[in-house]
Amino acid sequence: MLFHFMSPLALSNSYFLAFRPREEKSQPRLSTPRFSSQRTLFLTENNQKKLPFFQARHHWMEDYKYLFKVVLVGNAGVGKTCLVRKFTQGIFPPGQSATIGVDFMIKTVKVGNDKIKLQIWDTAGQERFRSITQSYYRSAHAIVLVYDVSCQPSFDCLPEWLGEIESYANRRVLKILVGNKVDKGDEREVPERIGRDFSDVNHFDYFLETSALDATNVDQLFEQVATRLTNDMKITDERVHQYRADATNSSSNQGGPIKLIDRAQTQLNSCCSRQ
Repeated sequence: MLFHFMSPLALSNSYFLAFRPREEKSQPRLSTPRFSSQRTLFLTENNQKKLPFFQARHHWMEDYKYLFKVVLVGNAGVGKTCLVRKFTQGIFPPGQSATIGVDFMIKTVKVGNDKIKLQIWDTAGQERFRSITQSYYRSAHAIVLVYDVSCQPSFDCLPEWLGEIESYANRRVLKILVGNKVDKGDEREVPERIGRDFSDVNHFDYFLETSALDATNVDQLFEQVATRLTNDMKITDERVHQYRADATNSSSNQGGPIKLIDRAQTQLNSCCSRQ
């Protein structure tokens, strides 16, 4: 099911929260996401099951371990929408028109024994939509920057896109560089080595080449996103639990409550900080 929004997503508290089901008492309690229309989202995602609103909301919130927001950016025509639809729906839409504003789709994947819900935002690449798409960087857990290996200009624009990411996104956001349309072998203009070098020099967390047409590395791309974010989240959870345990022990030894150190509180607020 495809969702379309022209206005920014409203998220509560820190822009770098990973959302979790409320019933997990052993996990830190975090705010649940606030969408422009929760009723629309919950009912649309479960419309084939014809669930009442309260049941659909319960199902949506509890059937996953973490929810991560993934934003795809890059020039118009590089294949962002095709990548998203290939991963979420298993189809390659022929004659796909340019995205207007921002669209998003949701898919649940497994990381180990955990269900991870990916909220994947497909942004428009045209200049006139930049002011809209920039607002989506702030709450992203991962940003996927896409270029077309058969279009040198799309690669030449990467420094501009990278500048926007550095200006508007959280400094600890997971950054992935993707060279798409590798199926156009005879038309390739950007060698893989050039893309990999750009990724290394600019400190991206991961680089790979993909094809939405023949599904090359499409699943691997989003599985990497889910795995890396989940691992980071679990590390952060362990640290938060250790901070709380240390604070409790200190409080018991001193006979009274003590305040958590600033570092612990900062870690709890950011919740998904990366190494």
